[in-house]
Amino acid sequence: MTHATEPRPAQAPPGDRTSTRPKRRGGRIVLLTLLVLLIAAGGTGYWLYNGLDRNIKGVDLDKAIGDDRPAKLPTSGQNLLILGSDSRDGANAALHTGHVSGARSDTALVMHIPEGRTRAVAVSIPRDTLVTRPECTKADGRTVRGANRVMFNSIYSQVGPACVVKTVEQMSGVRMDHYMEIDFAGFKGLVDAIGGVTVNVPQDIHDSSSGLNLTAGTHRLDGTQSLQFVRTRHGIGDGSDLGRIGLQQQFMLALLSEVRKQDLMGSPTKAYTVADKLTAALTTDSQLASLTKLAEFGRSLNGVDPANMETIMLPVAYDRIDPNRVVAAMPQAGELWKAIRSDAEIPESAKKSPATGG
Repeated sequence: MTHATEPRPAQAPPGDRTSTRPKRRGGRIVLLTLLVLLIAAGGTGYWLYNGLDRNIKGVDLDKAIGDDRPAKLPTSGQNLLILGSDSRDGANAALHTGHVSGARSDTALVMHIPEGRTRAVAVSIPRDTLVTRPECTKADGRTVRGANRVMFNSIYSQVGPACVVKTVEQMSGVRMDHYMEIDFAGFKGLVDAIGGVTVNVPQDIHDSSSGLNLTAGTHRLDGTQSLQFVRTRHGIGDGSDLGRIGLQQQFMLALLSEVRKQDLMGSPTKAYTVADKLTAALTTDSQLASLTKLAEFGRSLNGVDPANMETIMLPVAYDRIDPNRVVAAMPQAGELWKAIRSDAEIPESAKKSPATGG
């Protein structure tokens, strides 16, 4: 299948690559944390539990990928691949998702939880990153040959989520213990269920592509506006995906703050509504595809303090052949993945990206 993409410049204008890098510290890990907390609070009866449990969809990674995978961490640490998918069909068609058919992985991060599980690091992978896609098996059993210089966010639509996991594992050498995916429209329902999220906009944003129009100042965003906010790229910075990563991190911090402020744990009815919206949009690996398994995994993360969470971007450089794309920057990216593979502290040098367009 041919994957069509609209022009997405990743390069800052010549002579103007000094724009401020997006903040790396943030709370995009909140999607997982929010999920397990809300599930625990929402399942107050069997019929509630059963309804939420049926919402969750599962992907059997072991069957799809086989044994061609990196070794597990030598410690009790965990690695998760979290994707935000943006199907252009159904409810998503009216959300300013563009004119590309099928579904794509709009947001991707590798979340590493070191041994002891008291802190976490989330590594954002820019969607415009050129990668080597390995040979993969689709859900219908067909084999898709590997390919070089493939845009990262095209893999989901062309081959499926298991191939995204396999690609990340082979490019990093890091075994993904679990997989989580939230659908684009489901994210909208989540924000609407909590009554919106407040963000501070330092400058006017006018993006005809995402449909977002905000003046500088404080705004209360509903679900549709929130999606536009985390997807906008043409209305801020140099119009690159690198700049949007900063907005996504800002929004997730605001979302976490909103959840805490509302004390959803003290309102089982509202907690169930939010959990229902979230689980309906959720796909996980088969090992987590039930409320019981998710709750058990969530309890293992109780010691993770949000104050000790860090979000960084995979170090990337502008591609020499196609300046509208980026590639993993070496040796920084190699140092980053090596630290995660050994469950070691990530050196500061591995967090610096030559491509700074934000």
